Amino acid sequence: MSGDGVPAALQRRVRRRAADRCEYCRLSQVSQEATFHVDHIQPRHAGGLTALENLALACVSCSLRKGARTHGEDPTTGDHPSLFHPRWGRWEDHFDVTGELSIAGKTPTGRATVALLRMNRPLVIEIRREEALRGRFP
Repeated sequence: MSGDGVPAALQRRVRRRAADRCEYCRLSQVSQEATFHVDHIQPRHAGGLTALENLALACVSCSLRKGARTHGEDPTTGDHPSLFHPRWGRWEDHFDVTGELSIAGKTPTGRATVALLRMNRPLVIEIRREEALRGRFP
């Protein structure tokens, strides 16, 4: 079992299901130095289980910014919708990738997730450009 309480075999299943890609910002683990986290989508303190259906692979940046949060502020409306839940929603329904490789939220959930996780920081966009050149960014 790892330090975060997720058994190694379960972590491997999460990584394989996600194809070693952050399930929030879609960054590939391949060229990243820091090992991606296996994240509890619904936090344990809020009753979230350490079970495959409640776990997502998250890059360090998305994982640390999300923390134990389940809601974020939609910058368009000021409402506080649920953050993107990789098991309950399709990424494509909530997000688009622009020509500049920014991630745009298409729904209140998408916009709140993009804003809270700060998915469009200049360095991340540069990493996406490099990943796209290498055929690793969808």
